[in-house]
Amino acid sequence: MRDIRQLDAETLRGMLDDFAKNWLAHDGLWFQAVEKQFGMEKAIELDTEAWEQFTVIEARRIMARHQIAPNSGLEGLKKALGFRLYAVLNEQAIRNETATSFEFYMLDCRVQSARERKDLPLFPCKSVGLVEYAGFARTIDPRIVTECIGCPPDANAGDQFYCGWRFRLA
Repeated sequence: MRDIRQLDAETLRGMLDDFAKNWLAHDGLWFQAVEKQFGMEKAIELDTEAWEQFTVIEARRIMARHQIAPNSGLEGLKKALGFRLYAVLNEQAIRNETATSFEFYMLDCRVQSARERKDLPLFPCKSVGLVEYAGFARTIDPRIVTECIGCPPDANAGDQFYCGWRFRLA
């Protein structure tokens, strides 16, 4: 058995990509199983409950690993967003930065892109996203307020971005 600590950087980067894809695949399969058994509404309700807890765990681990101090404001949040598992898989952008706010866009989302390739409607992730992104931002700094710019099923989602979020310091 190989010791993961002995692997070269290229192999580790590839494994990180695999780990992120595996995590996303598990999340999707879990959701589909719940949806099949209990329906979309219940699946979204339970997914939201899981994300409410997971997003805090993810933020805290990112903060610890990358020395992001609690209450580090928008700069801390920008740094932390770049280390989420999503950042390995999706194309993200930060735009319209001011001293008290910035906008964060998911330009390419692996889940939504796959649905479009299969001619499926975009997954209505807004209700989960509101909990996920607000919880992540509040974990970095409780003064950060999160607003949705657009996210499926919003009409403006899926054209130039899949979801967009405005973060501002209160």
